[in-house]
Formats: sequence, C-alpha cells, structure tokens
Amino acid sequence: MADHTAGRLVGRKVLITGAASGLGLATAQLFAEQGAQLALLDLDGAAARRAAGPIGGHAIEVDVTDEWAVQKAVAEAAEAMGGLDGVVNSAGIMCGDKLVDTSVATWQRVLDVNMTGPFLICRAAVPLLRQRAGSTIVNIASAQAILPGLSGGAYAASKAGVMVFTKSLAAELAPDIRANAICPGAATTPMSDAAMAALDEAGRAAFVKRYAIGRFSRPDEVANAILFLTADESSSVTGIALAVDGGRTFH
Repeated sequence: MADHTAGRLVGRKVLITGAASGLGLATAQLFAEQGAQLALLDLDGAAARRAAGPIGGHAIEVDVTDEWAVQKAVAEAAEAMGGLDGVVNSAGIMCGDKLVDTSVATWQRVLDVNMTGPFLICRAAVPLLRQRAGSTIVNIASAQAILPGLSGGAYAASKAGVMVFTKSLAAELAPDIRANAICPGAATTPMSDAAMAALDEAGRAAFVKRYAIGRFSRPDEVANAILFLTADESSSVTGIALAVDGGRTFH
C-alpha cells in the first residue's frame, strides 16, 4: 500500500456502507489509518464486526434498501461517533445479464440496492452532515455509468443513476456539503472476482485488454481517490464523477 501523509482525516466522523468487503473495506482501512472515526455499515453484520474490530470502528448491520432500518442505522452511527461529517456509499450488487435476459425482479433489486440505497442513506444523513462544517458525500458509481459494456445493462443503468443523483446532490447541498462520485472500473474485489470467474480464459483476457494500464485496479488505489474527495485537499471539488478505471473509458 502506498505511503500516505498521516492524519488527513483526524477529527472526521465517517459512515461507510458496504464496509465489510471490497472497496468499502479498503476505504475503511485507509480512513482509519488517516485518523477518522468510522461507522461500518453492511448487510452482513458479522463481517462488519470483523472488519470494524481491528480499526476501532462501530459495526452496524443494515439493509440499505429498508427505509426505516437506514434511518435507525444512520442515527446509531452518529450517536456512536458523536456526530457525522462524511458518508461513503459503497454498498452495491452486480448483475451481468443482458437486458433481454434480465427479469423484472432482478432489475428492481439492482436498482433498489445500487440507487435507492444511496438515496436513503443520504436523505437520512444530510440533516446530520449540515451540523458540521466541511461535510462530504462520496458515492460509488462505475465506469459502466460512463461507458456501458456489452451486457449488465441493469447494473450500468443503476450506476448512471448514482452518477446523476450525485450531481443533483452537489447542486442542492452546496455550499455546505460537497458531493462527488467515483466511477471505478473492475478492481480486485470479491464482486469483480466472481464476475471474472464466470468467463473462460479468452474472455478474461479480452476483458483485461479494455484497460489501458493492462490490469484491474487494486482496492487501495480506488480508496485513495475516495480519500482525496473526502479530505480537505478537494475542498473546491463538488459534483464530479471521477473515473478511477485504469483507462477503461477512453481505451
């Protein structure tokens, strides 16, 4: 992992969804190194507790599609940390089906988790974020929101929605709260690994060729971009969708 200037988030109180694995976990670990107090929210409560223990975070089990559970979880996070001034929405699910093969139930589930989840978290968090100066929101969209692939239309649509939702948030919440989106390409996370496992060797090789850097991103590389958008260095940045995709969207 890269060497970071210590203490970039000292005093910050940040809630991270999907924090038990993948990009959410990498972000939680990096934020802890940088001095943040953390609430780790995840559907898998046991995994959240395992992730929170080594970094001194507060683990909260929650289904981000459940309106009332989200309100309770956000309030619990703020109470545990003594406030809230940062949100990272990393919870998400993948669907690689072609649109013509996507059931209505699958389409709805992808939208519920990937779009409605961030909406519910942000709606519950904004009144708390307004109470502290310099508050931030970072939503995880996807490179597929910028350049969709040959399948996975439900996933691409949901992440495009997250991207535009974030821009709307930035406009509504300025100047008090900054809101930005990250658009990662494939990273070496359990979700991407599962998608790659479904391909044969030739398919995996073709997939990697889409990336200018010739490989997938590491989770810590994406987490570094999330750190930038949460820390004071990006104090004049709001409403952007930052591609952290190894060149996928131009290559």
